[in-house]
Amino acid sequence: MKPAFMGALLLGAASLAWADPFLQDEIKWLETMAFAAHQADYSGTFVYQYGGHVETSRITHVVDANGEHGRLESLDGVRREIIRNNGEVWAYLGDRKVKIEQRGGREFPALLPDQLSLLNENYVIKQGDEARVAGFHAHAIVFQPKDSLRYSHRMWADSNSGILLKAEVIDERGSVIEQYAFTQLTLGGDIDRTWIVQDTPVRGAKPGIVPVSKQNVAARKSEAPSSASGWRVDALPPGFRKITEIRRSMHGRGAPAIQMVFSDGLAGISVFIEANDNDEDDHPGLTSQGAIQIYSKVVDDRLVTVVGEVPPQAVMQVADSVRYAGE
Repeated sequence: MKPAFMGALLLGAASLAWADPFLQDEIKWLETMAFAAHQADYSGTFVYQYGGHVETSRITHVVDANGEHGRLESLDGVRREIIRNNGEVWAYLGDRKVKIEQRGGREFPALLPDQLSLLNENYVIKQGDEARVAGFHAHAIVFQPKDSLRYSHRMWADSNSGILLKAEVIDERGSVIEQYAFTQLTLGGDIDRTWIVQDTPVRGAKPGIVPVSKQNVAARKSEAPSSASGWRVDALPPGFRKITEIRRSMHGRGAPAIQMVFSDGLAGISVFIEANDNDEDDHPGLTSQGAIQIYSKVVDDRLVTVVGEVPPQAVMQVADSVRYAGE
């Protein structure tokens, strides 16, 4: 989790002090859910579903004196495994082990944002029906969007620990288009730790607080300033704010791509701008995977691809507004 995580949560809660008592309770509960995903020890099996597609994965999460560690294993098909050790990430694809760049995106069950205040700006937060998920009594929260350019979300979390147990993305017709749900979960106890990469503890580091490493500092220095590329997006959905802009190496590409990342507090949109080499794997147009929409088009001899956890009209609107404004 980013170093500013704790401060962001406190600031977000403070900005909602005017809210009615029910909303104040929900914001406190959201804080509990956000902390739990990064501070608790847990292991379990969850299912990811969209359309007729189903994936089963096993997740393990441990916090110790060296920080935060996570392991995600696919239980279907060829071996796929991701191990996170604070800011470092390793991927196992079959027999190959590859060290990869740390991604900024959120993953189940850590789906809640750093800036909780953004949620209230862009969604109506309501209490949902309580339920029982993976053997746990679950408190439910519903996020209803304030416009048609984002999806609704339902989340259920363990009433005691706050760990997110189930999450649904819902379209404008009320249909569930994507779902994560634990089928088995163990909180605390004797969790296997043999997979954890052993690092030397950083002096003064506290469990759950990831120290800033030289590697992370170097990575930030290599990121271009937000206006460095000269490219702009003029028609973002209301409430989406720019998180970062970087130049990123893309697999199979000769030159790096520009990536701009935007968020409304719950959903994310990424804009990729790269040279248009007319490769056969470049497919202008719209495709989807669950809640993820992907839209590509050519703009000024560049291939612009917008990837977002938003409805199709939102990614198309963003792509159609991308333009080069000059260095």
